[in-house]
Amino acid sequence: MTKVTTPAVLGLFPSGSTLNSAGELTIGGCVASDLAAAFGTPALIVDEQALRARARQYADGLSQRWANSLVTWASKSLPYTAIYRVMAEEGVGVDVSGGGEIMMALAAGVLPASIVLHGNAKTDDEMGLAVKSGVGLIVVDNFDDIDRLNRLVPIGTRQRVLLRVIPNVMPDTHAANATGQAESKFGLSFPDARRAIGLLRASEVVDLEGLHIHIGSQILQTEPFTRSIEALQDLADLGPFATYSLGGGLGAKYTYSDDPPTVEAYLDCLIEAARRVLPSTARILIEPGRSMVAEAAATIYRVTTVKRGSRTFVGVDGGMSDNMEVSLYGQRFEATIATRVGGGEPCVVVGRHCESGDQLIDGVELQNPEVGDVLAVPVTGAYCLTMANNYNGALRIPIIFASNGAPRMVLRRETYDDLLRRDLP
Repeated sequence: MTKVTTPAVLGLFPSGSTLNSAGELTIGGCVASDLAAAFGTPALIVDEQALRARARQYADGLSQRWANSLVTWASKSLPYTAIYRVMAEEGVGVDVSGGGEIMMALAAGVLPASIVLHGNAKTDDEMGLAVKSGVGLIVVDNFDDIDRLNRLVPIGTRQRVLLRVIPNVMPDTHAANATGQAESKFGLSFPDARRAIGLLRASEVVDLEGLHIHIGSQILQTEPFTRSIEALQDLADLGPFATYSLGGGLGAKYTYSDDPPTVEAYLDCLIEAARRVLPSTARILIEPGRSMVAEAAATIYRVTTVKRGSRTFVGVDGGMSDNMEVSLYGQRFEATIATRVGGGEPCVVVGRHCESGDQLIDGVELQNPEVGDVLAVPVTGAYCLTMANNYNGALRIPIIFASNGAPRMVLRRETYDDLLRRDLP
C-alpha cells in the first residue's frame, strides 16, 4: 500500500484546509479553483471559521489568565467592515489608526466604548470624530495630542486616554516593523512621559486611565515582550494606573522555517510579567493584529505566463498592487498550484506590474506551472490587502469568506468606474 504524504505547504493554509479526492486545495471547505472560477482572480480568501476560532482563542485565553481584560484587535492589519463585524460578534474590541477605520468599525456594529484610537500624527478631524463617536480610549502619543484634546473635548465631558510610552526595547524584526526602540516615532520617552502625565492629570476634560506600550510586529520570541512590560516599572511611582495596554506584535508563520510562539505561550509570557510588575487590580488590554488574521487567509491568482530559461518565471495577474509586504519588508511567502499541491520545480513568481521589484516569491517549488493555473499563496491575511493600491490602474481585489463549503463575497472587486468616480470635469 502506498503511503500518502501531506504536502508541507498545506500546513501554511488556514487551519482545516485540505486536499479533496482529486488532490485539489480546499479552503474553508471550498475548492480553490472553483473559487477562482466563481469570483475571479486575484482574490483574498478568508476561512471565516479559522478567523473566528483565532478571535475566541485570544479572547478566552486572555480572560482565563487575567479576568479584568480585553483583546482589542489591531485593525490596521485587515481593516474591512466584514472583518470588524466578525470581531464584534466574537466579543473582541478593536484599535483603529484613523478616521476611516473608525467609520468602518462603527458601521460593523463595534461598540464605540471598545474602540481604541492610535496615531502618532492625529489630525483635528480624526480626534474630533473619535470624541464625537464616543470612542472608549484615545492613545496620547505626543504633547500635541494633549493640546488637541483640551481644545476638542467639550467642557463638562471627559475623554478617557492612555499615554503611550517608549519602553526602549528593540525586538528582532524588520526595522520598519519596530516601534518600541529609543528613536521610535511613536510614544514618549520616560522623562517626557512624566511631564505628560502631569499635564493630563491637570486637564479639565481628560481622564488619564493608564499607559500603553507596543514594540513592533512579526516578533518571533517572547523575551522582548517581557522586557517591555518590565520597563513600565520606571513609572510605578506615579501609579497605580487603572489600565495597561501591553500592545501586540506576535508574529505569524509565513514559511516552513518560521517558528512563532503559540498564542498560549505569548499570553503566558505577558501575564507572567504583568503579575510581577503591574497592580493586580489593573485592567489589561492587548492588541494582536497580524497573528489574528494573517494565517486565516490566502490569495489566489491566475497564472498568465510561464517563461522558461535559466530561471522559470511564473507571472500572475496580481502582484505588488495586492501584496506590498515583499517589496517593503522583504517578507517571504510560499505558494502552490491549487490543483497540484506541493513540490515541483524551483520558480520565481512575479507580478503583472511594470516594475522589476514586483516579485512575489523567489525559489518556490511549483508542479508544472501552466498558463491558466490557479496559484494559491497562504498567510496573506495581514497587511497585504491593507496596503492594496492602483498601480498600473490595477483594481483592488475582493474578499471572499469561505465557511463550511459555502463561499460569499463580503467585499467586491473594484471596477473601472470606481477609478473614475472621483474625477471632476
